[in-house]
Amino acid sequence: MISKIISTSTATPEYRYNSGEIIEHIKKWVKNQPESYQKKVVKIFEGAQIDQKYSILPIEKIFSPMTFEEKNNHYINAVIDLGAKVLDDALKKADLEAKDIDYIITTSCTGYMIPSFDAYLINGFNFKQDIQRLPVTEMGCAGGAAGLIYADHFLKAYPYKNVAVISVEIPSITFQYNDFSIDNVVGSAVFADGAACAILGPTTKFAPEIIDTQMHHFSNTTDILGFNLTNSGFKVVLSEKVPDKIIEYFENTMVPFLARNNLAIKDVNNLIFHPGGKRITLMIQDFMNEFGKELTESKEIMRLYGNMSSATVLFILDRFLNKNIRPDDYGLILGFGPGFAAQSLLLRWH
Repeated sequence: MISKIISTSTATPEYRYNSGEIIEHIKKWVKNQPESYQKKVVKIFEGAQIDQKYSILPIEKIFSPMTFEEKNNHYINAVIDLGAKVLDDALKKADLEAKDIDYIITTSCTGYMIPSFDAYLINGFNFKQDIQRLPVTEMGCAGGAAGLIYADHFLKAYPYKNVAVISVEIPSITFQYNDFSIDNVVGSAVFADGAACAILGPTTKFAPEIIDTQMHHFSNTTDILGFNLTNSGFKVVLSEKVPDKIIEYFENTMVPFLARNNLAIKDVNNLIFHPGGKRITLMIQDFMNEFGKELTESKEIMRLYGNMSSATVLFILDRFLNKNIRPDDYGLILGFGPGFAAQSLLLRWH
């Protein structure tokens, strides 16, 4: 049997707010700022093209002062709860039990805990005691794609084993109440909470196989994307250079990646791209228009959920696993994250 992506699952926390509700709270937050600044902030939220977002806390709590300790305690409780939900669902879809999993990979960059949340899942699900663990904590939005790459590497060495990749992100608690910088505004306009899981292993079912993977590091770009750790929690860093770096990747790195598999962009029908934000999505779509390709699912996930960091690409992948894909169709997973780095996976359905 060939190792494939057997199942996926997604989950969101209990609180859901539409863009209008969020903007009303933003207006209250900036009411004592200069009028020109208030208009700019509202314009950023209106232009994000996100209809709704989910959060682990009521919106009144999000837009209030919280200590780092308080935020992080909320994070710990939420990642364990949401991680358990998506893992349980994905196992059921794959017709597997926890004892069947040999390797657990978890990705999360929006809080801090030792031990990482995989340890709690291992106890809660009674995994076997010799299970291998890999918590991925500093790869940001690229974490979900990177987790799949690490799973693929493991399965190439141990083709009859099973892997669970679990991504849980709680960006809502990274909002800085006393920080009126544009980075903080853009981060709160774009990011949202969510969780997803993928199970990989040997199967005869029709599913995507990972054909090839690639990690690409952009030299001297550590300052363009990430978090700074402050006394009030994680402070987002978002440089205007990010979109240009992404387009640079498409032109100089993705094309050769496909070429080494005797493919071109025109041959790939299923694009599973992390959308990032409006500007990034538009730039990628402009590039793809030349080849008649659409980022339909990426745009839709962004519109309905926002940017859930490492979990986002798994949300998009879940959509494709529930579509009628033609046999031998190719797919391309792409995620970007701090470093600055890009993670790519080539899939083939069969």
